[in-house]
Amino acid sequence: MLLPLRLNKRVCTALVGVLAAGTASAFAATLDEDRTRGDIHGLFEIRDAAVKFMTAENSKNGTSWQVLEPNRKILVAKCAVALRVRWVPKSHGLSGPNVAVNCDKTVKPTIQHKWEVFVPVDKGPVARK
Repeated sequence: MLLPLRLNKRVCTALVGVLAAGTASAFAATLDEDRTRGDIHGLFEIRDAAVKFMTAENSKNGTSWQVLEPNRKILVAKCAVALRVRWVPKSHGLSGPNVAVNCDKTVKPTIQHKWEVFVPVDKGPVARK
C-alpha cells in the first residue's frame, strides 16, 4: 500500500536526514570530532557527561574508574534538557560495568522522545590513600 505523496516526501526527507547524520558520525575519525550538530546529539558530549559523573564518583569513593568510549554506531536525537548519568544496575545483564547517560526530552518531537546510552567503564589503577 502506498502512502499519500505528501507523507512519502516527509518520510524520505526524514530518512535522508538521519542517514546523512549517521554518515557524518561514521566518518568522525575520533570521538572528539563526533559533536552535537543539528538535531543529533554528539557522542563526545555523552561521554563527557559520563566522565564528569565518574570524576565525582571517584572523588567521593576514592576509586579510579575510567570511562571508555560509547558504541560509535549509536545515533540519538539532540537533547533539550540537561543529561543525567547514573550507574547501570547489574540486573541489566551487561557484560561489564556501565553508566547510563539519560535524556528525558529531545529537542524536536520525533519518534525518539527520550533516550538512554550505556557507556562502559573500567577500573583504573588502584587508588592510593
